[in-house]
This record gives sequence, structure tokens and C-alpha cells, in this order.
Amino acid sequence: MKSNIKTAVIIFLIVGAIGFIDATYLTIEHYRGGIPPCTIKGCEVVLTSIYSQISGIPVALFGSLYYLTLLILAIAYLDSKKKEIIKFASYFTIAGFVASVYFLYLQIFVIKAICQYCLASAGISTTLFILGMYILAKIRHESVAYSEEV
Repeated sequence: MKSNIKTAVIIFLIVGAIGFIDATYLTIEHYRGGIPPCTIKGCEVVLTSIYSQISGIPVALFGSLYYLTLLILAIAYLDSKKKEIIKFASYFTIAGFVASVYFLYLQIFVIKAICQYCLASAGISTTLFILGMYILAKIRHESVAYSEEV
């Protein structure tokens, strides 16, 4: 059973790294004053909207910090095997998922434009959320199985 959790955490780490790259790319482009190339019409509208910053800080930077936190927690778990670490990371994905749903809502219904990088981040956040819930379920299952053995 423990190998299932380890495999899920490794996938979690890989997906989180992709999210970190995506968000960091957008953050760098923001501070460079550029708009990344986009294959769908709307990136510029979304990335320059009033919703692209919170108190002058690009939303993408918050995303980078979110993904970096998840990466650090996943690595810390793999190094220490302390379940509290991966449980915290798994619960933390709820915040990322809720933020992604909110930003997707803003793109579709308020800004009326879609950014492919933001869409990718929403997909990555959703994947991390699903992985996080899977990890929590596996940990709970292991705890129940262990208590039944004792």
C-alpha cells in the first residue's frame, strides 16, 4: 500500500513542477512587460485585466509560490516519510483548486476571454487536488487497516 502513496506523491511532484514552470513563466513575462505567445485569442486580455494582479502583485506569482510550496512539501515527504507533511500538502490543494475555479469563472463570465496558460494552471491545480484527495484516502485506508490489525 505504501508504494501507492509514494507513486502518487511522485506524480504529485511532477505535476506540481509543471505548474511551477507555467506560473513562473507567466510571472517572468509579467515583470518583463511582455505577453507570452498564445495559440488562442484572449491571453493578452486576461493577463492585462484588473484581475491579473492583487495589490500590484501578479496572480501568477502567487501561483508560483503555491506550486513551489507543494514541491517542497512533496520532496520533504519523500525524504522524511512523515505523513503529516503530505497530508498538509494534500489539504493545501483545496485552496489551489478553489482559486482555479474562481479564476476560471472570472475568465469565462467576467473578462470573457481565456488564457491558455491560466487554463493549463487550472487543469494542473485540479489534477493536484485529485491526487491530494487520493493520497488522503490512501492514508486513511492504511490507518483503518492498521487499527484493524492491532
